[in-house]
Amino acid sequence: MPDTAPSSLSTPWIYLASQSPRRRQLLDQLGVAHRLLLPDDAEAAELLEVEWPGEAPDDYVRRVTLAKWQAAAERLAERHQADPAAWPRAPILCADTTVALDGDILGKPRDAQDAVHMLRRLSGRVHRVLTAVVVDGQARLSISAVHWRSLSDDEIQRYADSGEPMGKAGAYAIQSRAGAWISRIEGSYSGIMGLPLFDTGELLKPLDFNF
Repeated sequence: MPDTAPSSLSTPWIYLASQSPRRRQLLDQLGVAHRLLLPDDAEAAELLEVEWPGEAPDDYVRRVTLAKWQAAAERLAERHQADPAAWPRAPILCADTTVALDGDILGKPRDAQDAVHMLRRLSGRVHRVLTAVVVDGQARLSISAVHWRSLSDDEIQRYADSGEPMGKAGAYAIQSRAGAWISRIEGSYSGIMGLPLFDTGELLKPLDFNF
């Protein structure tokens, strides 16, 4: 939907506090009307993703998602106060995804070399993908196991050089060519993409969304 206040809608709608086009696509799949609620230039959103020493991946992704939701709620409150017509109140959805292997958090790679390092670690292994979703302060966590075949150094380097790993937790996207490396998943495909549809639907049902 257009990124303007959908105040004329008679059906429920939400704010999506995420720049991910994949999350927008998945909300469209559910038929959920939404409007983006993104940080302005003054907000240091990346600081919310800093890991705490010794933090478990499950705890990390829950904490970061709740922190992003709180920041989005404060953002909406400020914008609503300044211009209630342009920024009407509505539920806010936040989500965050991370990849975990051997208890380590594999976040977004810093550069192509870091992506190569992550992909080598994932090659021939089973890792977990964790996606937390928060709607109006209520959280759910989706955990999936992803089985990868072994990769050659050439495959890893070509994928890293493509630029696809950048901005992706674990340095890959399941809907990219990396999907050909996955022999099996146990869990939620949409959760691995970045928004588990089942958990999202369960959080939205109490808010009069019907699926």
